[in-house]
Amino acid sequence: MMEQNMEPTCPIPMQQYPHILLAHGGGGKLSHQLLEQIVIPTFNNATLNVRHDAASLVIKGQSLAFTTDSYVVHPLFFPGGDIGSLAVNGTVNDLAMVGARPLYLSVALILEEGLPIETLWRVVQSMQWAAQNAKVQIVTGDTKVVDRGRGDGIFINTTGVGIIEHTQTIAPQQVQPGDVIIVNGDLGRHGMAIMAVREGLEFETTIESDSAPLADLVLQLLAADIEIHCLRDLTRGGLASALNEIAQVAGVDIAIAESQIPVQEDVQGACEILGLDPLYVANEGRFVTFVPSKDAERTLEIMRSHNSLSLTCQPCIIGFVKRTGSGLVTMQSRIGPQRIVDMLSGEQLPRIC
Repeated sequence: MMEQNMEPTCPIPMQQYPHILLAHGGGGKLSHQLLEQIVIPTFNNATLNVRHDAASLVIKGQSLAFTTDSYVVHPLFFPGGDIGSLAVNGTVNDLAMVGARPLYLSVALILEEGLPIETLWRVVQSMQWAAQNAKVQIVTGDTKVVDRGRGDGIFINTTGVGIIEHTQTIAPQQVQPGDVIIVNGDLGRHGMAIMAVREGLEFETTIESDSAPLADLVLQLLAADIEIHCLRDLTRGGLASALNEIAQVAGVDIAIAESQIPVQEDVQGACEILGLDPLYVANEGRFVTFVPSKDAERTLEIMRSHNSLSLTCQPCIIGFVKRTGSGLVTMQSRIGPQRIVDMLSGEQLPRIC
């Protein structure tokens, strides 16, 4: 008689973290641990193991990009955007991070009983405006209603499909020693825009989210024959988490300089008031790119000339890839010494996207 297979043992000690999914919204070390030890090994396949923002697929000779994301931001409306435009831009940007031209989105709305129709109308209209701005169409979807008190107004899931028209392989595994690391603008505005509303913080100027579609800029870089090794949008977990994830997958060490990382004064001030580090604060219109040094200046020129209103701060070279190593990220501080930039154990700001 054939023995039944034993059920695999959970690789994360459940006695230590019995409610990890409830306690952490994503973007930190524990979320990374969940993906690396539970989700990815369970669904193990070559496409998933690339560990990118979107999956690259080849169907009958055509290269496509495919991604999905869910949005639970609170509050639903914030300076510079809302949950609707955020859902569109976020999914478009995930497609852009593999160099795809976004084409189509699906939208699933999870609505709480009692949600005002006016709120739903505003969100849907915002999604349509954002889709037109990003040059994509919303072509299918679903709607579900949950009991009062179980949905916090509205949650949104969006899935995106795009076409890959280039022949480059853009993935963390392509990062090489000597690569220059560039961000396309200032950091931390989205997370601080959310927190300023939540905490009732008032500044001389209103901090607005940087939420914006990034595909046009990425396509311009590709059209200019920039050799792009890796792209990553700096959403949950911010710059620090993105660099750590890339360094670990690529098996390289990364060095950045604090003095080169652009953060607006009001965002820095808000972070100091709340005891937060802007390196870990989420963005929704920012990405990091790894390119060989020969292409660094041309990359900066294209980014500077891009006409996106979200690029209020000049793009910057923030560091470089040092060597093949253990996946360590270090930062030269403004006052001199280096420090290790690690992943946080949890997310600084839950419910920001």
